[in-house]
Amino acid sequence: MKITFLGTGTSTGVPAIGCDCPTCRSTDPRDKRFRSSVLLSFAGRNVLIDTTPDLRLQALNNNIKRLDAILFTHSHADHVFGLDDIRRFCLLQNAAIPCYAGQRCAADIRRVFDYALIENVHLQKSFCPLIDLHEVDQPFELFGRRVQPIPLIHAGEPILGYRVGEFAYCTDCSEIPADSSALLGDLDVLVLGALRTKPHPAHLSISQAIQVAKRLSARHTFFIHFGHSVRHEDISRELPDGISLSYDGLCIETNRKD
Repeated sequence: MKITFLGTGTSTGVPAIGCDCPTCRSTDPRDKRFRSSVLLSFAGRNVLIDTTPDLRLQALNNNIKRLDAILFTHSHADHVFGLDDIRRFCLLQNAAIPCYAGQRCAADIRRVFDYALIENVHLQKSFCPLIDLHEVDQPFELFGRRVQPIPLIHAGEPILGYRVGEFAYCTDCSEIPADSSALLGDLDVLVLGALRTKPHPAHLSISQAIQVAKRLSARHTFFIHFGHSVRHEDISRELPDGISLSYDGLCIETNRKD
């Protein structure tokens, strides 16, 4: 399975509007960050995790020409508000795109993007996205792979991470419950949110994320969802072996299927 990091930034993106901090003025391309999202490619299929407001540019920058399914972690704006941009994939493929989300996220998508639901296709009078939305809280199969939803806590609210085979994606979390940690053993690759060095009530800090990564013991952990206080070069030097910062455009591969 190939994993492409389409975006690695927090909700503002980096550089942040109106900011002249060292990270926002950095010439290091790893400090330029779209909102966080990854693309999983396996079995000839492309599965997107979250539709950020930067989706159009993410797709163009990474030459994405097909989209077969979407997994949603939660319904905050930086994770869903690019959903309308999948209309191009729907047109190219002449099909609705299956989408998977937890109960609360699915309800918000139905409210905000009601015009895109496949059951409302008869109401569409113009060029619109089309989604086949499924609520999930149990494992399901997607293109021959088992997908395990991972319950997480984000600012006291339930959200989802996902495990697909040997890979797991857990962004935006402030806590991983014990039952969820038990679902994250024997990973080749863990992608874990790590907002900044200072504590934050809704996200793991980098030091907290390091402790979580050590406890889960994935073969390699990549941090994601950074704010503009995180300079890639500076923080990378401080990380333990087996833990790295991701960056926009990074591609990695895993080999095991299950």
